[in-house]
Amino acid sequence: MDYQESIDWLYATQQFGIKLGLDAPRRLLREYLAMPKAETKVIHIAGTNGKGSTSAMIDSLARHCGRKTGLFTSPHLIDYRERIRVNGEMIEQQTVADSLTELRELVASWPHHPTFFELTLAVAMKHFRQRECEIIILETGMGGKLDATTAVPADLHLITPIALDHCEYLGDTLDKVAEEKAGIITSSNPVISARQSALAHAVIEEKASEMRAPIEFITEPINGYALSLKGPHQRENAALALHACHALQLPISVDCVRQALANTSWPGRFEPITDSAGRHFILDGAHNPQAAGTLVDTWLEEFPNQPATIIFSAVEDKDISSVLEVINKIASHIHLCPIDSPRALSTEQLAAACPADSNTSQHPNLSAALAAAATENPASPVLICGSLFLIGQAKAELTGTATRPSSQ
Repeated sequence: MDYQESIDWLYATQQFGIKLGLDAPRRLLREYLAMPKAETKVIHIAGTNGKGSTSAMIDSLARHCGRKTGLFTSPHLIDYRERIRVNGEMIEQQTVADSLTELRELVASWPHHPTFFELTLAVAMKHFRQRECEIIILETGMGGKLDATTAVPADLHLITPIALDHCEYLGDTLDKVAEEKAGIITSSNPVISARQSALAHAVIEEKASEMRAPIEFITEPINGYALSLKGPHQRENAALALHACHALQLPISVDCVRQALANTSWPGRFEPITDSAGRHFILDGAHNPQAAGTLVDTWLEEFPNQPATIIFSAVEDKDISSVLEVINKIASHIHLCPIDSPRALSTEQLAAACPADSNTSQHPNLSAALAAAATENPASPVLICGSLFLIGQAKAELTGTATRPSSQ
């Protein structure tokens, strides 16, 4: 298969849905010879918010220490290959095509077909092995205990802040979600966690004790360094990332940390974009109340005393009433539009979830919302938030590139 044919085949596997469990990914990684080499260090990251930013910071820190890194994240915003990077560079199209061609042949006779996410993990792990990565950073797709990434043995377990999300899969209470996230702790190797609520803290601590794993909670942000990623929460993510590098005994220096944190990039997290007409936008994937709160804090830090013109959309199964209540604190006007997803909410559903005192408008599509919002307040950028699907589509439209989102 060429690249396009291989991607078409992979996307067709989304019909198999999301299957939480470790037997299938373990078999796939073993038979595809994609398990990491013994000398490779693996960092496994779970949590609700901050996984991507923390992963990107660890990747940058390790590379600035001279280590060759493999980074696996999800979802992608525009290009599927965003999910798999070696030393910051996306996997090549030909490598994807070759790998998916091999995998299609391997699993053709299997009674239970691997999922989109499991196949993507196999592509990534084989690529990291072939490129002889020294450090692999794996971000969970969802949860932890039964997430496919947990099939990969980890040397270090990291847990970012936990909140309610994906409740239909992970449970509808914080302790149930925390139990799923803490499920990445599968050995006595060290655990490092961000500051958590008292309930999540207790669940994580109990799981670490059960596995006889030493655990450390990082409660203080890192100070004294300029961060390229914006927002006070990123200083906490940076502290977690730095402790992870110390745990792996990387040769960290002050200059290394300074350069790494000043040059970390992570798309869709308070990401500035300027379109061809010179209009300014901020893209942020906040889609739960906790993330919305950090988004509001970041806006107030970056644009004090400036109300935000917002474009908002969301998909089903999110607590959008609470999200909208939080972002309404900084909003002068909220423009609502549908997004291209089978799980997208209609503008009528979005409007019904808005606070009574909010100023809202409904638009038939993203293009109309962009056109209306961009004329309102030239003094500050338009803020686009509510869903990573929305962020990917907005980034593609604003930069004139094609995108192909996935459901996993």
